[in-house]
Amino acid sequence: MKKLITTLVIIVVLLVVVVLLGPFYIVNEGEQAVVTRFGAIVNATDDSGLHLKMPVIDNVVKYPKKVLSWDGDAQRIPTKENQFIWIDTTARWRIDDPALFYESVTTVDQGYSRLNDVVDSSVRTIIAENFLREAVRNSNRIMEIDRDVIGLEEAEAVKTEDGSIGTDQLRQLTQMDQSYDRVDKGRENLSVEMYDAAQEVVSSYGMELIDIIIRQIRYSDDLTESVYQRMIAERIQIAEAYRSFGQGLKSEWMGRLDNDQRRILSEAYATAEEIRGRADARAVRVYAETYQQDVDFFEFWRAIESYRRVLPDMQKVLSTDSDYFRFFYNKSGE
Repeated sequence: MKKLITTLVIIVVLLVVVVLLGPFYIVNEGEQAVVTRFGAIVNATDDSGLHLKMPVIDNVVKYPKKVLSWDGDAQRIPTKENQFIWIDTTARWRIDDPALFYESVTTVDQGYSRLNDVVDSSVRTIIAENFLREAVRNSNRIMEIDRDVIGLEEAEAVKTEDGSIGTDQLRQLTQMDQSYDRVDKGRENLSVEMYDAAQEVVSSYGMELIDIIIRQIRYSDDLTESVYQRMIAERIQIAEAYRSFGQGLKSEWMGRLDNDQRRILSEAYATAEEIRGRADARAVRVYAETYQQDVDFFEFWRAIESYRRVLPDMQKVLSTDSDYFRFFYNKSGE
């Protein structure tokens, strides 16, 4: 009986010791684990719950099963035409094979380090193999946009000398060389190519790369300056076109003004001459009628009017015996 009790006590003690040494391990939801024994992998599981292991000699390494994010540093990369741009990318990944991940990478931090090398390399390679337009544009929609000319509504209210509207002239003057090269791939397809190139390497580490997204693209300082200068030149060209258009309309309106002025003055002069002719004719008729009524008085009156006009400004000395002064001393002129 004592032996049985002793045996039971020993068994209980051993069980307590085993439990204290930890024969169980828990895998939480969203985790996966790798069990190693003396450095060798003996088990890998992604099932959540309670699991058994060999106490003391087994070691459990846990990894996250959820999707992880990777944010790389912006890189200054030359395009195919040797134009430097800054590329900022981000990616999503997860541990697909925990056993392989443990063998090749071991820790999550080292996994991020491997992603830095692989993703940065794929981004640099793909960008360097394609033109700038493939990275900054995603489609050829820009080639289909109908750009309205600024001030076109105002130009439609302006009519030229022949009555035509000045819209076509303004559109022609402000027409810019806005031809764009056609995009064959686009930014989204470049992201897919980066993903394919990186996933081929990343999969050998037990990791699955979900996607690579170009978060931001910006020009380098030298390229930005050239873009700004081109934009300024285009705006100056359009401004000069408007000035030219305005000067043309001004010249046209000034020409019309001069023509209208000459026409009005010509018509006024013709009307004035016509009125003056009628007045002179009427004056001659009145003079004739008056002369016929009293010839002597008419001659006397004309002589007096002549004296009034001529004598105040006369600078010569004339004899009063001349026929001009015959009415000066005698109203009968004799």
